[in-house]
Parts: sequence; C-alpha cells; structure tokens
Amino acid sequence: MMYDVIVIGGGPSGLMAALSAGESGAKVLLIDKGDKLGRKLAISGGGRCNVTNRMPVDDLIKHIPGNGRFLYGAFSLFNNEDIILFFKKLGIELKEEDHGRMFPINDKAQTVVNALLHKLEVLKIAVRKNSPVRTIHYHDNHNKTVQLMSGESFETKAVIIAAGGKSVPQTGSTGDGYAWAKKAGHTITDLFPTEVPVISHEKFIKTKTLQGLSLRDIALSVLNAKGKSIITHRMDMIFTHFGISGPAVLRCSQFIVKELRKSVNREVVVNLDIFPDKKEEPLFQELIHLLQADPKKSLKNVFKNLMPERYLLFLLEQNGIDPATQANNLSKDKLRLFAESCKKFRFNVHDTLPIEKAFITGGGVSVKEVDPKTMSSKLMEGLYFCGEILDIHGYTGGFNITAAFVTGRLAGLNAAEFSHK
Repeated sequence: MMYDVIVIGGGPSGLMAALSAGESGAKVLLIDKGDKLGRKLAISGGGRCNVTNRMPVDDLIKHIPGNGRFLYGAFSLFNNEDIILFFKKLGIELKEEDHGRMFPINDKAQTVVNALLHKLEVLKIAVRKNSPVRTIHYHDNHNKTVQLMSGESFETKAVIIAAGGKSVPQTGSTGDGYAWAKKAGHTITDLFPTEVPVISHEKFIKTKTLQGLSLRDIALSVLNAKGKSIITHRMDMIFTHFGISGPAVLRCSQFIVKELRKSVNREVVVNLDIFPDKKEEPLFQELIHLLQADPKKSLKNVFKNLMPERYLLFLLEQNGIDPATQANNLSKDKLRLFAESCKKFRFNVHDTLPIEKAFITGGGVSVKEVDPKTMSSKLMEGLYFCGEILDIHGYTGGFNITAAFVTGRLAGLNAAEFSHK
C-alpha cells in the first residue's frame, strides 16, 4: 500500500510528526515496534510528563549543550510557546513549575498521551503497533519502501525516522534507526550516555561511608586535566553504593564522559562545594566565631547545624580531626583545612552507568547533514529525522522533549509538503 508519509517510532517526536503530517492532509502511516505508543512520554517527568520548558529561547538553547544551537532555526518556526498552544488545542491545560517546567494540570502523563492518540484517530492516521522495521529501501525514483521484520512492506514518498536513541531501552529505544540513516549515507556520531549516574572507585564509595546521603543545593564541578573547572552545576546530589547521582551529577555527567575519553588513566576529578554562596575566607572567619562562641563544646556539636551530620563527620575525619575535640583545642591550621574541604572536596570518578541506564543518548545522526528548518536529510530526498536519533541532547527538565516536539513538528509538516509535490 502507498502512503504519502511513513513515520517510524511512536515516541514524542514521532507522534508529533505523524499528527503534523496528518494535519497537512497527508496520508500517514505510523509504525512502532512496541505494543503502546508514547511510552517515553508516559514515564517522563516522573510519570507527570514534563511537556516543555517555558524559558526564553536563548536559555532553552543553553540547557541543550549537545548541539542546541542547531535548533535556533527550528525555534523561529515552532517553539516552546507553540507547544503549549498545541496542547491547549488538544484540551490539555499546562501549569508552570520551578525553573520553567511545564506539566499538565492534573499531573498525569497518560492524559497527554491519550490526547495525542485521540488526535491520531480524528485525523485517521493509520497505526501499526508490534511492527518492528527491518530496513528502509531507498529507490532511484525517490520513493521508499519500509520493510517490516514480518516481511510486509509499505511504499511511501517520504519517511520520517523517529526511532529514538539507545537510552531507556524498555520504551523501545534500542538504536534501530542508526542503520537506516547510515544506509542513506548519514554519519552517526559517537554515542554516549548523558544525564546518567556516575561511578567512582574511591575508597569512601567502596566502603559505602556516605551511601544514601543527600546533599541539598551544592555546587558540583568537573575539572579538566589541568585542574580547571569546565562546568559547574548547582543542585542536589546523592551518594550511592557505586558512586554519585542526583540532579547536579546527571547534568555534569556528559562533561565527565567527554573528559574521561581524554584521560590517560581513565579518571576525572570532580569538586564538591557544600557552601556555594560563601567564599572560603569568610567561611573560615564564620567557623572561628562559632568556635569562640562555644569554646567548651565538642566540634561535632558546634558545627552540627552547618551540614548533615554524616557529611560533617566525614569531612572532619578526612582532615584528621576528632569530632569530640573541644572547640578551643582546634588549631587554626586544622580549621583552615576543614574550611577548605567544605569548599573543595575533590575526588575521582571513573565511569558512568551504561547508555541503557542513561536518561538521554548523546551522539546520533550528524546535524551537519540535516536541514535545520525542515529536518530533511541533505543527502537523501524525502528522508526526515526528528527526536533523539539526532545528535542533540539537553539536560532533563523539559529540554529534550521540547527538542523532540519541535523537530517532530517540522519533520511532519515538511514531509507532508514534499509528498504533495
């Protein structure tokens, strides 16, 4: 059977692409290998679905460190405010939370998925689930054949590959689309995990000294081989049985991966600053005042309100200070070392969890080979890409899903237009 547009992948970008092509009057087939569409949407935002982020476009781009600048052209045609309007028209009202994150008012991701699925029905878009694709045949007459693993084939004028990356494979993202892109002559840049927990072989991690300890509003920095900070994220973090995790760590992880690739001995130094609002000398003076105010108390009691007790005891031990020491018995030199470690606790990290455990895939179809305003292949007429298969990756917080919806919208509209030529 002949279709104007075939979309492969029923995630956020694929659903948006299929709807956009359908709205443009194209005869559309949406193919997905799983038994449910929108599986990644349904689990996003902790099951509440962080639909987009309302930050200004320049800020959005800054939060998409992996080729975010490629999206400037796309955002000039369809942006985060357009996404909000799109869902409003589907009957989904959104609310804004911290840092610009947008969620459905009822906090239920399934509502968002259901609204998209209902729109598919209204537009009479053909859907094939449980239908893994074997390959795409690109013909000289510019038509394409999408062949399923079952042997069944469909003809089309335009194909949109929205098959995702390799992260969160339980949603169907297992990297299938890269082979079809390569077949069309495209470059796949090195794949790597981003937004992923980090592994450390440090002794205090192996002995689980701090396992389960959460630290709030700290600054975590990734240092290069010369000891210079290349990125700092100020958020929460947690120590785990294998290393570190939490929002600050996830955001630093892609920079850790890149530095590890350059590292001769496969380790990278990170710096943990538990008092990002204080400079070291004023902190030192503040600690002196605390000691002078209670000279007879133990250090453990004098400093107990500064930070979680487990971290306090750990830092004291790191500096060879007995927590039972009386305040007036601590030397200035030892106190200065303690103050410094509050701001500069440095330790080595050695790896991340694998790409399958990452939230987002780094790398993918090279954006140099894709038109930034249409998402069309520069190498194969009638071929389009959208979503995580592209070499675009952002932080969590609605940034990746925004990129998926925006690229999906443009791919769908332009594939439909191409099919009508």
